[in-house]
Amino acid sequence: MSNPDQELDIRSEIPARRHELIFDTYGRLGSGEGFVLINDHDPKPLHYQFDAEHQGEFSWDYLEQGPEVWRVRIGRV
Repeated sequence: MSNPDQELDIRSEIPARRHELIFDTYGRLGSGEGFVLINDHDPKPLHYQFDAEHQGEFSWDYLEQGPEVWRVRIGRV
């Protein structure tokens, strides 16, 4: 992977828009690509949604786990 992962900081987005932005970003990834999600809380419910809709197709790696900022690398397998 030659270029660094895109960062998607959703902390300033309204909650209703956050998952849409995340799944749009994920949808544009090619195989083996990823992005770093930056959030103000643990996005565990999002992980459950990914698991339900994209089971076996994504990777999920915590890079930073609070208490103020969570950074998660989400990738397409």
